[in-house]
Amino acid sequence: MVKPLDLRLNAIVDPERAGGRDVVELARLVAQGGATLVQLRDKKSDTRPMIEAARAIKAVLAPFAVPFVVNDRVDVALAAQADGVHIGPDDMAPEDARALLGPNAIIGVSIKSVEAAEAVPVGLIDYAGVGGVYATLSKEQNSPPIAPQGLARVAAALRRRAPKLPIVGIAGIDAGNASAVIAAGADGVAVISALSLAPDPAAAARTLRDIVDGALARRG
Repeated sequence: MVKPLDLRLNAIVDPERAGGRDVVELARLVAQGGATLVQLRDKKSDTRPMIEAARAIKAVLAPFAVPFVVNDRVDVALAAQADGVHIGPDDMAPEDARALLGPNAIIGVSIKSVEAAEAVPVGLIDYAGVGGVYATLSKEQNSPPIAPQGLARVAAALRRRAPKLPIVGIAGIDAGNASAVIAAGADGVAVISALSLAPDPAAAARTLRDIVDGALARRG
């Protein structure tokens, strides 16, 4: 089910880590700066305001042609007509998400281990988010960071099964360590704080895009 998908800069917007900005405006700024995928992660809002925010984000991203996915909430993605979802191991199963969202939706999954990489239904997903690579304050981590070396092992396991599956590194990634994530085998980086808490999120996005593009070019 793999589609052409540009994961170079997956910008995650979260009202709890938005630096006082509205998540819709934050989504616009990071897209302006070069984000290639935007994800709404909201663990606390009620369903109706979350759907309203998701609809507004989808609308503000339309001029940039940047895909938009919702973290965890398949129901919100459906109601807002988002491009897809990103789900974790405790969320809806990929099989059920695909059945509800249809063949054209983007479905990303979080993968933390080689064992999970070997078990995930790669034929039903469009990308894998691997990590946490580094420690992060953006979410509670129940296991230690896997570091770039762990990412490399998980990426290798995924690519043995699905050589063209896009992979994005997640957790604790910023301008200082993004190159190492790409060198370890990721096709891009997922970022929250290094964008949303920056004084100028658009400029921060441009900087990270340049770093990722340079690392990909060096990797060949």
